[in-house]
Amino acid sequence: MPRLVHFLESLARGIDCFTEWTGKLVAWLTLAMMALTCLVVVMRYFLQSGSIALQESVTYLHALVFLLGAASTLKRGGHVRVDIFYQHYSPRIKALVDALGGLLFLIPVCLLILLFCWEYVENSWAIREVSREAKGLPWVYLLKTLLIVMPVTLLLQGIAELIKNLLFFFGLTQIQTIEHQEHLL
Repeated sequence: MPRLVHFLESLARGIDCFTEWTGKLVAWLTLAMMALTCLVVVMRYFLQSGSIALQESVTYLHALVFLLGAASTLKRGGHVRVDIFYQHYSPRIKALVDALGGLLFLIPVCLLILLFCWEYVENSWAIREVSREAKGLPWVYLLKTLLIVMPVTLLLQGIAELIKNLLFFFGLTQIQTIEHQEHLL
């Protein structure tokens, strides 16, 4: 049993490290998106010129930030939830509620997104879909691939949260998720 617990803790830590890395990447992409947005505004209103490709790159970065940032937001406990009852629960009960929420809602939703988006993304790749705009970016198929990447990264982080919550609930570890740590301070 201790070997299994150690393996599960290591797996959760590994997924957490990957999610933390993608979260840091997203933070830098947000900065790049902001800079490109400023450049688009300056070009349009002060230089009276524009660039479709530059405008589309802001859209691509926006999609990257939101779709890649979902797992990092989950790891940090930033997703919206109804806290009317939850806030009064003990850390152990919170861990159980979060584990059940992951099993009953998060994991099935991620799998459904994968299921419903797979063919859509596959078709986009098959034709190497490009922008409809003449001077737009030629990588729409890569942008649509985020519809597969997001549920995979969210699913991975959901599994890490499920592991941490169940191990904590059953008293097999002291590792807690972010949501449960405020009671320790």
